[in-house]
Amino acid sequence: MNKSIFCLLLILFLVSVSNANDTSDKIRLNQTGFYPGAPKIAVITGDAEEVFYVENNKSGRRVFSGKLGNPVKSQFSEKVTRIADFSELRKTGTYKVVVPQIGSSYTFEIKKNIFRELTKGLIKNYYFQRMSTPLLPEFAGKWSRKAGHPDDEVLVHSSAASQERPEGTVISGSKGWYDAGDYNKYIVNSGITMGTLLSLYEDFPAFFNKLELNIPESGNKIPDLLDEILWNLRWMFTMQDPYDGGAYHKLTNAGFDGMVMPSECTAPRYVVQKGTGATLDLAAVMAQASRIFRKFDKMLPGLADSCLRSALMAWEWSIDNPKTIYNQNANNRQYKPEISTGAYGDNNFSDEFIWAASELYITTEDESFCREVNLFPDTLMPLPSWGNVRLLGYYSLARFETKLGSPVKDIFPAIREQLISEAEKIIRGVGERAYRTVMGRSAREFVWGSNSVAANQGILLIQVYRLTNDRKYLGFAVSNLDYLLGRNATGYSFVTGYGHRVPMNPHHRLSEADGIDYPIPGMLVGGPNPGRQDGCEYPSFIADEAYIDSVCSYASNEIAINWNAPAAYLAGALEAITGGKKHVDIQ
Repeated sequence: MNKSIFCLLLILFLVSVSNANDTSDKIRLNQTGFYPGAPKIAVITGDAEEVFYVENNKSGRRVFSGKLGNPVKSQFSEKVTRIADFSELRKTGTYKVVVPQIGSSYTFEIKKNIFRELTKGLIKNYYFQRMSTPLLPEFAGKWSRKAGHPDDEVLVHSSAASQERPEGTVISGSKGWYDAGDYNKYIVNSGITMGTLLSLYEDFPAFFNKLELNIPESGNKIPDLLDEILWNLRWMFTMQDPYDGGAYHKLTNAGFDGMVMPSECTAPRYVVQKGTGATLDLAAVMAQASRIFRKFDKMLPGLADSCLRSALMAWEWSIDNPKTIYNQNANNRQYKPEISTGAYGDNNFSDEFIWAASELYITTEDESFCREVNLFPDTLMPLPSWGNVRLLGYYSLARFETKLGSPVKDIFPAIREQLISEAEKIIRGVGERAYRTVMGRSAREFVWGSNSVAANQGILLIQVYRLTNDRKYLGFAVSNLDYLLGRNATGYSFVTGYGHRVPMNPHHRLSEADGIDYPIPGMLVGGPNPGRQDGCEYPSFIADEAYIDSVCSYASNEIAINWNAPAAYLAGALEAITGGKKHVDIQ
């Protein structure tokens, strides 16, 4: 072969490789994989022929062939997609989808326990968010670091001053998790996070009794999920004023720390004003924790009693102070120093009262808690968020449906009916959507933290499956995990370290400042957000595409503990329900 022909062939080969790499992103699918008995769908976003096939990645052998579905126009843009459905392929292995003239997809697996490692990673991420302790190499690997923010000398802010604890009083507020990309701790956001994680254990104890995460407490006869929860629970205790039972809204710097490691941060830390929302969130968490940790009295003597005592004190304070709003702007006009970190402000506490009353009633069996609030004020079923936690209470009531007494027993059928109705509403029309996922019904779903909307939709569907035993809800729940892991309009798997095209530049101080190329694994980033409140340059303004993998983008690429929790629930629940069975059908 002469030199010119060889060079020409080499160029053609390199061009073909380049084209394959460039076009593979036009095939959108779950980049982790699928259960053998689950729906398996890829979405084709470019012009294509009618056929597709699935290829064994190791042997190169074609194992499945099919025809693409009819073109479907996105409801958010002029873009058109086609569906490659290979649900009939059930044999375990590693594969890729191939579409002539388009190229190959990212590789994926089909196997039982496909989301086990993902579940562990999403929960283990809370260990990486721990404060007041060093992270050691044997547990954190290359992300080990020095301790930061000991929070053993925290100042009572002027907004939180009382006769027993005047301004400048020094208290300890150690432990807890960094809330998000910043280095502060917020009771309101911890509330929904803890409620979701405690519910994950309470719904599936057998599975999580055995799941090991490789954290310092592993092997201590307490499930690792609960060990991790305890790290934050210990901090939450410190946020309650022991003299009156009210909970401080947050523990924070006056302003955000820079993009530096925690051990370099030296700014004063404060607890700020007590509020009704924070106090009710604490009451709900402590009531739920009390009944869960009661089973571990031998290993943790007195903890369940302390949790219940804390919950009761918080409830009484809230009854006496039902409308104490945390208004950061108003506080800054009156109190110094001014506080500019996350506000988590709320002015409607009916949902917090419903959640706290539900948890206290279940734990104590005292009907008076439910008689003090209107548990079912309307038929709305808003997905859980830090500002609306009503459904956390309903999920707990559903968990104990057979043990409910009057008056809750009388109203629960209506709650049950509305939960099912809401599930039916969000799955309606999935077959006509461009990505065949529950997420994406409306542009209104693409808010700040839209990926948590997808995850919380999945939780609702799993809760309704538990109420009805109808497996169709599991299939729809899986569609939203598929969405989070790559079957979406951006082509990203939104969990760091899980997939092929993943966020590499999250708005996360720990990952930005540690000098390591790869971000800490197991973090769910916020996701598409056409609001673009950060002012960064986005590649698209379209609702389901408004995402950028940039540290600049706190509106689409930050992480948060309340987003990781529903993702952990969704993946963990699916793993627990399938039970490791090879061919369990969840369609």
